[in-house]
Amino acid sequence: MSDEERKRSEVMVRLKKGSLGLQNAAEILGISYRQTKRVWKRYRKQGVKGLVHGGVGRKSNRAKPKKLRDRALHLIRQKYSGDVGERFGPTLAAEHLASEDGLRVDAETRRRWMLVEGLWSRERKRKTRRKRRERKPHFGELVQMDGSFEDWLEGRGPYGCLMNLVDDATSTTLCRYPVGFNPCMRTNFLPPH
Repeated sequence: MSDEERKRSEVMVRLKKGSLGLQNAAEILGISYRQTKRVWKRYRKQGVKGLVHGGVGRKSNRAKPKKLRDRALHLIRQKYSGDVGERFGPTLAAEHLASEDGLRVDAETRRRWMLVEGLWSRERKRKTRRKRRERKPHFGELVQMDGSFEDWLEGRGPYGCLMNLVDDATSTTLCRYPVGFNPCMRTNFLPPH
């Protein structure tokens, strides 16, 4: 029994005791009132067995014949099997079986068959992990510089570029100054935008 069927069973027991009405049972189960009435009727006739889904234990309507499955798996073992790096995957095996042997079965179905028989295993491709560059060991060995052109003085002065120099070893900011603006001289070294 599934969890949903167990829940239905508990609700039906409460209905039988009279501590719950059909409308409340419908709300608890999340189904319509009419569906609840049908479930309740089936429960009264068959008991808990009436709550189990009717398709349980039945063969799928889309299931392939056992003879076809056995033949396909035999051909895969014989022609397309091997070590992990050499054997065919389900898609390639499906293509070859269709073209060479005339067996047309969907690759996803073939994948499930091969997994059950141990003829194929999922190989997860791991992403290459990128390793961070190690910092330089000594102060001043590598200085990184970045600049940003903006109107840093918000119209009160010339347009400039703020430069930032950072030492790689210690993350110390060495210098920050706007290029093109000298606060002492009040002159513009860069042409205005």
